[in-house]
Amino acid sequence: MQHKDQLSVLIAPLDWGLGHATRCTPIIKELINQGTRVIIASAGPQKALLSAEFPGLELVDLPGYAIRHKQGLFLKWGLVFQTPSILKQIKRENQWLADFIQTHKPDAVISDNRYGLYHPDVYCVFLTHQLAIRTGLGSLVNHFILKWNYSFIRKFSACWIPDWPGAISLAGKLSHPTTKPPVPTRYVGILSRLKPFPVKPEKNTLLILISGPEPQRTDFEKCVLSQLENLFLQCTVVRGLPGMASPGSISTDGIHIVNHLPAEELNVLMNASDLIVTRSGYSSIMDLVQLARNGILVPTPGQAEQEYLGNHMQEMNWMVCVPQKNFNLKKAILKFRGSILTLPQKEEPQLGNVVEELISHCNNAKR
Repeated sequence: MQHKDQLSVLIAPLDWGLGHATRCTPIIKELINQGTRVIIASAGPQKALLSAEFPGLELVDLPGYAIRHKQGLFLKWGLVFQTPSILKQIKRENQWLADFIQTHKPDAVISDNRYGLYHPDVYCVFLTHQLAIRTGLGSLVNHFILKWNYSFIRKFSACWIPDWPGAISLAGKLSHPTTKPPVPTRYVGILSRLKPFPVKPEKNTLLILISGPEPQRTDFEKCVLSQLENLFLQCTVVRGLPGMASPGSISTDGIHIVNHLPAEELNVLMNASDLIVTRSGYSSIMDLVQLARNGILVPTPGQAEQEYLGNHMQEMNWMVCVPQKNFNLKKAILKFRGSILTLPQKEEPQLGNVVEELISHCNNAKR
């Protein structure tokens, strides 16, 4: 039950992979810890994941952008071709928010990369690590997209950036462009729902985390499953499909396949596994750094952001990056074992202070 003076915050992750939902988890927890009522707006796998993580919270349906990756010749141009559809969805979700504010009257909105969730009468935060979006189509297109990006961000009250503010940065140039958006910006540090604990990884154990938009998620799954039988490793494959019945299959070769794992079980596996293979999605990278673990990163083909992040991690000697094209799991493991990897030094978390500022702003607006 909501106290009459309790602030309410709507939080809505983008429906592009599970990472946007998982990185909203620590924000939701911090909001709850600081006494706010949280409402989650989502759909599909993201809603299933957050519903499992927060069974007591109110969830409302908000349709996603339904972005799909093209194949072959249209790989890099896929998002460009889908721009009209994306703009229509931005307009629809802006109207959805206007209707939601009329009925629910939230005090603040936190939008994880949903460009339409702004409103002049409510404090609206845009959450993104991509200020300078990489398209893979050259610097001129990148510059145009940055201006387009800022034209939407400026409609929000503030911009939160899940990264460190200094020269040592997880997202590199993506989160530290020369020019910042024309709204107050705050670096909130790593956003991960996982926690490190002292445990020695069990030798010759492999954890493969599959995620991302279709059809690339399925393509990568087929690729790795076809190569597991002859590795002679204890392996767990998490398919990245929350809300579906788990196959729970354990073969005689020690291969265990699950559709999804709750945060607690995933936390244990990531701390205890000798080898971790995952996409170079930003949330996956934040999880690895949070746990002080190196990993083998496989960017989603056609996602220039993941390709940049994977290469950035390898250039910093923090992770190993291997392309999905002609992916060879055995060679990737040998490359990882042959690398001398470091990890960045963690900085003090900022999320608690930033949430406190949001609450203070909302309280002042109500007086």
